[in-house]
Amino acid sequence: MDLNAYTEGQILLIDKPLTWTSFDVVKKLRYALKVKKIGHAGTLDPLATGLLLIGTGKFTKKLNELQGLDKTYEGIITIGKTTPSYDLETEFDSEADVSHLTMEDLQAAALKLTGPIDQVPPAHSAVKVNGERAYKKARKNIEVKLDPRSITIHEFQLLKVEGADVHFHISCSKGTYIRSIARDFGEILGVGGHLSSLRRTSIGEYQVSDAEDLEAFVAKVRDYETD
Repeated sequence: MDLNAYTEGQILLIDKPLTWTSFDVVKKLRYALKVKKIGHAGTLDPLATGLLLIGTGKFTKKLNELQGLDKTYEGIITIGKTTPSYDLETEFDSEADVSHLTMEDLQAAALKLTGPIDQVPPAHSAVKVNGERAYKKARKNIEVKLDPRSITIHEFQLLKVEGADVHFHISCSKGTYIRSIARDFGEILGVGGHLSSLRRTSIGEYQVSDAEDLEAFVAKVRDYETD
């Protein structure tokens, strides 16, 4: 391992741990690698895991380009319960019976969310409203109105259904909020829904199967420094 190479510039594939923010990962790697120029290509929510692309040195200039690549996700939408954040960051605020829904109903809802669509981002997101992050207003119970954005869902595949838990695979364009997909999926079904699990599996040609565990990578850096 050549630590100078990270100062010059590298692209790192990291498997982001659960509850960590993307900035937490960048901060830890900045300290471990002792680099000044470092950033990531596309935020993952704290309650999501999976592929995070990290650029150091001269490769920080490529981050905007990498952020624009298509992405794939796997996760679970739990139908019948909603939360203000559309995931498990906030408490449940509604509940509905889902026993009448069939697999055909679920497939039809997924089809309606496939292709080019206009999507409203979650109020609990990092989108800026009048210079302030939307989630800061939402956490103060201040109403946040966000404009819809044009995105494309290339594929919305239902993998299996276990009770109210709908396991899915999604391939999508830049700017897609999977939490909003969960909200819209539940609304189409008439019972509400929230995102209860999410893992990013790829960004463009980069795969999470090639990513390094964060703590294992940092330990490897420490071991190199003490050799």
